[in-house]
Amino acid sequence: MTQTTASPQNQQQSQAWLRGLLAIAWADGDFDTREQEAIAEITHNNPELAQQDSREDGISPEELAAALGDDPHVAENFLRTAVMVAIADGIYTVGEDKLLQEFCQALGNCPEALKNLRHTLEDLEEGEDRVTLPSPEMEEYKSDDGDHKGDVLAPVRQWLDHVEVHDPKVARFLCRMIPSNCPFERDIKLFGKKIVHIPAMCELNPLYEQLVGLRFRALSYLADKCGEDVSPYL
Repeated sequence: MTQTTASPQNQQQSQAWLRGLLAIAWADGDFDTREQEAIAEITHNNPELAQQDSREDGISPEELAAALGDDPHVAENFLRTAVMVAIADGIYTVGEDKLLQEFCQALGNCPEALKNLRHTLEDLEEGEDRVTLPSPEMEEYKSDDGDHKGDVLAPVRQWLDHVEVHDPKVARFLCRMIPSNCPFERDIKLFGKKIVHIPAMCELNPLYEQLVGLRFRALSYLADKCGEDVSPYL
C-alpha cells in the first residue's frame, strides 16, 4: 500500500499541533518534571505556563480543526502523536480519552484504533479515572455481541507505527516527552545479594516499542533533515 507523505507543516499548523499536544499533556491531571521540561522548551523556556490551566493554554477542538485544515492525513498524524503523548507513561485516563474524542469529532477523523484504546477504560470502578495499559498476556475483553477478543491494543500498535514527524518544534517536544531511558529500573538487595529485579516501568508499557520508534523518528528528523545537534536529547 502506498502511503502519502505529508509536506512540512506551516507555521499555523505547527502552532496548533503543539497546543494540541500541550492540552493532552495536561489532560491527565498530572504534571511531572519531564512534561514541564518539554513544555518549557516549546514555549521558549517560559515555565510560567506550567502553572496555568490546560484548556486555557492548550487549544479548543474547533481551533485545532481550523488550523490543521481538511487533509485527513494531517489530522490522523496529529492524532497519532497526541495518543503517544497520552500513553507515554503507560497510563490512560478518562480525561485524556475525553479530549482525544473531542479532537476526533472536530477533525472528522475517528480512527478505529482509538476505539480499541477506549476499551481499556471499560472496567474502571466508581471513582477511578485511569488505567494501567494491559500487557498482551492480559489484554482480554468482550465485544458488544459477547465475542471473546484478545490483545486489544494490537490495532493501536499497528496504527501508531505509521506516525510521521515533519516539524522541528513537534520533534523537539516529542524528544522531551518520551524519556531516553527508564530511571526506575533497579535491583532490590538484601545483605548485599540481589533478591529481586524490578524492570523499567517503560518496558512494562505495552506500547513501549511504538514510543521508542517515535522518539527515533523525531531524533532522525532533527539530525538528518534539520541538521541539528541532538546530543541534548540523548
